[in-house]
This record gives sequence, C-alpha cells and structure tokens, in this order.
Amino acid sequence: MKTVSLFILALLLCHLAVAQSNFTSKVIGIGVVVADLDKSLDFYVNGIGMVKTGSFTINDEFSKRSGLANGASTQVTILKLENSPDATDWKLMSFGKKAGHPKPKFIQDDTGMQYITINVKALKPIVDRLTKMNVPFRGSTPTPLNDKAHFVLVQDPDGTFIELIGPLN
Repeated sequence: MKTVSLFILALLLCHLAVAQSNFTSKVIGIGVVVADLDKSLDFYVNGIGMVKTGSFTINDEFSKRSGLANGASTQVTILKLENSPDATDWKLMSFGKKAGHPKPKFIQDDTGMQYITINVKALKPIVDRLTKMNVPFRGSTPTPLNDKAHFVLVQDPDGTFIELIGPLN
C-alpha cells in the first residue's frame, strides 16, 4: 500500500513539473494603455522609481493583423523595477484618448486588473518623491502591517492602484 501511495505521489509531482514547463519565461509582461504617456512615464519613473528598459512600435499593419488594435499604431515603452531579465515588463502605451469609464475611487469600482503590488526596500524615498509630485495618498497610509512593513496606496494618473509594501526607512 505504501508503494502505491508513493507511486501516485510521484505521478502527481511529475504532472506538476510538466504543467509548469509549458512556459519559456516565469515573467508575465503586462501591457497598460494610458491616456497620457508622458504623464504616466513621469509617475512610474520619477515617482515609483521604475527604469526604462526598452521600447518598440506596434505598426498599423501588425495592429490589424494580430487583432490588438484594429489598425491603430502605437509606441510601447517597457519599464521594470530593475533592469533584469527576471523582472516583470510593465509596458506602457497610449492611443491619445481618455478612458471610457470614470477613474475608480476603490478597487471594487471596476472590473479587470485594478492594482499591482510592489515590495520595496524602503518606503520613505518613494513617499518623498510622490509627495513632491503632489500624488495623493489613499486612506491612512503609510499603514503598519507588522513590526517591519508598512503599506502605502496611491493611484497612477489613469487610476490603477499601486500598493507599496516595505519598511519605512
């Protein structure tokens, strides 16, 4: 009986290993359409502290053929928390128009991706930069989570909530 249980466990583990091997990267690239690319780049680079790591163009032909934007072309700017192949791609693009829905006040106000979480080494430098940029802080933040970490909530220019978690200093 013990041998059968170990065999079943081994089969399950092999299945999990195979399921995880379907991907060529462990990083998910996230595309974010923004109303004003310059304003969003300022927020993410100068406020949050992300770095530009590249850019590319989606031309009108590829836009239509791929089904992405029905022929509308755009420039995509790639940001990361650090310039590393293991860092998530935060890809900003704009089609020069405002959102077709109101800016959410809380995460339950809309569907789809509403927030991202960024774990930081120190909150104070980011809070200082965002304060100088007049970015409003949501709720009573920084809010203590435990003895070592605090939680800060802000929104980017288009309303995406950004959770910043880490020690104050």
